[in-house]
Amino acid sequence: MKTKPTYYITTPIYYPSDNLHIGHAYTTVAADTMARYKRLRGYDVRFLTGSDEHGQKIERKARAENMAPLAYVDPIVGSFKELWRRLQVEYDDFIRTTDERHIKSVQEIFRKIYANGDIYLSQYEGWYCTPCEAFWLERQLVDGENGQRCCPDCRRPVELVKEESYFFKMSKYQDRLLEHIAANPDFIQPVSRRNEMVSFIKQGLEDLCVSRTTFDWGIPVPLNANHVIYVWFDALSNYITALGYGGEDDTLYRRYWPADLHLVGKDIVRFHTVIWPIILMALGEPLPKQVFGHGWLLLESGKMSKSKGNVVDPLVLIDRYGVDAVRYYLLRELPSGQDGYYSEESLVTRINTDLANDLGNLLHRSLAMIGKFGGGRLQRPVPAVEGPLEQEVQALAAQTVAEFGRLMDRFEPGNAHGAIWKLVGRLNKYIDERAPWALAKRPEAGEELSAVLYHLAEGLRIIAILVTPGMLNIGPRIFGQLGLTGQPDLATWEATAWGRLPDGTQVNRGEPLFPRIDPAVLAAAGPEAPLCTQTASVAAEPAFPPVGPEITLDDFSRLDLRVVEVVAAKKVPKADKLLELQVKLGDEVRTVVSGIAQHYTPEELVGKRVVLVANLKPVKLRGILSQGMILAASHGDQLEALTVSAGLPAGSQVK
Repeated sequence: MKTKPTYYITTPIYYPSDNLHIGHAYTTVAADTMARYKRLRGYDVRFLTGSDEHGQKIERKARAENMAPLAYVDPIVGSFKELWRRLQVEYDDFIRTTDERHIKSVQEIFRKIYANGDIYLSQYEGWYCTPCEAFWLERQLVDGENGQRCCPDCRRPVELVKEESYFFKMSKYQDRLLEHIAANPDFIQPVSRRNEMVSFIKQGLEDLCVSRTTFDWGIPVPLNANHVIYVWFDALSNYITALGYGGEDDTLYRRYWPADLHLVGKDIVRFHTVIWPIILMALGEPLPKQVFGHGWLLLESGKMSKSKGNVVDPLVLIDRYGVDAVRYYLLRELPSGQDGYYSEESLVTRINTDLANDLGNLLHRSLAMIGKFGGGRLQRPVPAVEGPLEQEVQALAAQTVAEFGRLMDRFEPGNAHGAIWKLVGRLNKYIDERAPWALAKRPEAGEELSAVLYHLAEGLRIIAILVTPGMLNIGPRIFGQLGLTGQPDLATWEATAWGRLPDGTQVNRGEPLFPRIDPAVLAAAGPEAPLCTQTASVAAEPAFPPVGPEITLDDFSRLDLRVVEVVAAKKVPKADKLLELQVKLGDEVRTVVSGIAQHYTPEELVGKRVVLVANLKPVKLRGILSQGMILAASHGDQLEALTVSAGLPAGSQVK
């Protein structure tokens, strides 16, 4: 049996001083998507996340709450796990630095480096930033208000500390680290981060203080119980302690190390590309293959910070818009390696434009036409009827699969999903170019029509495979509507090859993937009201509106309701909800503008007999004179126009 290649990916272990925000959610969703993509490609994947629970900052916060540090962090760590569950993050291990397995392994790492002569006891006097748990030299500090000396990272005041400490000989490994970076250009990505770190290292590395004596909340130094191990030495080691390094069973370490990708925020790149690799060098262990420092998800007011009161709670967004929409937004909105900007308006725009209009409408239109023109059943096309447009769609589908894979392998999830949406856009254009409704009127074009419908469904099947690592529920929902539930062999990476959709497949049209969000409804709903219509769980049925006030028979008799036949239909430009219909009422043809575009395609309305309020005063809508109103029934996101059988002639009165 062929052995699968391994892939080990990690997030930072998050600091439980408070609940996480949407910036942390980006890191973990991006890592989860990468892990799922690699599993799709056939890799043996190990995905690690966790919590970094020691340090002076935690000890002080716990003391302020009159709590023991572990009792203080336990519920916060629980909130981390709940957030990952709600975001459908599927990690293989969650490491806590308070786990006994981690504590013993870190002590073994400290003991081994000390035995090698790379840790020594001395006195430390210098500047320390408690919020960042970082040591700084005088020359690295910045000036704050009232002449205070401040941390160059968080801009908060630093403390001058003097204590006995153990030191790690970082300076010994400076040249070796620079040589490794030069020989392995992908070790630090993106390039801008690599250049920053090379510049930092060339300024000269000082030996690092790796123990503290002024507080107790940490892992005891195995050689001296009066000291606790510096929190970053402790925390960085998690990437190998979680694999059993330094413990009784290191099977996982031998299987998965070195890590393929450490995914971190740009503010902690220095710790991961300077301190961590030198620890590994001192241990004689291989270095990770890549550290990728992504940018921040910013607000207009700057970086999210609890102290600023500007954090965005991802749980609120999940309740409001659904987990798939939130995951997609995070993946698309942050350019790889650069900062991105969050706003609720941009989130709603992504949902309405990319998910509802582009992907959702493609599925809705395609299945409607397969139902109307193909009886809901797909036929594998005869090669002779596949023209240049069909060949172009097939070529773009193959190109999209290759480009998606290339970009994901480079950790560019935003651009990778952008490649998928090029195929989505091409298929929407293909519908307009091939006009299946016109082909359906030509009996001799039956095979050509079948080919068009097959290409739409096959394109959607391939799209469903590619979007699944990022939007876990959407791929299966598309498969369900394509009639492919229970056929996992059609959802593999190998199945992205064109033409795997079986002949005779019966589609099963369902609810829209992503109903549009009306900005007016959004504004009226309030900042935390749930708006999503699809989540991982079943949403509650919307309440029925109350019955309106009574009217008399005379009131009702004033309405003239007529059966009309839709003879033509088209979208109203720049109006997502409106269709312009030409309806036949007896010998008269009228123009009616109807707000049903999110529920019907123009082509599926043509030929239907619907009910019209015929004596409604004409009104201009988007510059079009509308002569009446089509009646429809609605419940929640469902809407159906009232129709009658073809046996009733256009012009018949509804009583």
